[in-house]
Amino acid sequence: MNIREIKALAQIMMQSDLSALEVVEGESRVRLERNQAEARPAAALPVMGAPVVPQAPAPEPEKEATPVDFNAVNEIKAPMVGVFYAAPAPDAEPYVKVGSKVKKGDVVCIIEAMKLMNEITAEQDGEIVDICVTDGSVVEFGQPLFKLF
Repeated sequence: MNIREIKALAQIMMQSDLSALEVVEGESRVRLERNQAEARPAAALPVMGAPVVPQAPAPEPEKEATPVDFNAVNEIKAPMVGVFYAAPAPDAEPYVKVGSKVKKGDVVCIIEAMKLMNEITAEQDGEIVDICVTDGSVVEFGQPLFKLF
């Protein structure tokens, strides 16, 4: 298994919100895991004809709020390639946090592209239920930034 295939597996893992992914191909074995605080349990996906290794489900976080149906959420996606910033300045509070209520047109983050700071706004009213990227990370065009319910 080469680095390109491993990067593809990591991308699948991020897009599918998997907390862990294990692929066995011949004598090669790759296991990827995300921090449990960031990840949510999801069904394992078979990749490249590899046998699926059964895993115990991740423990449910203890929350009093009603569970969110992640099949019914809308995503705020990156309209360009650039660097994601959650706040207007390094020492400032982020524009939004999980649980923040936003209205259409509210600024949710900044993407820096070619030395220009582009404010990204919410396209509809809702509540932020997930922040999909970390502050200072490079984002791709169409990559989910936030999940909105």
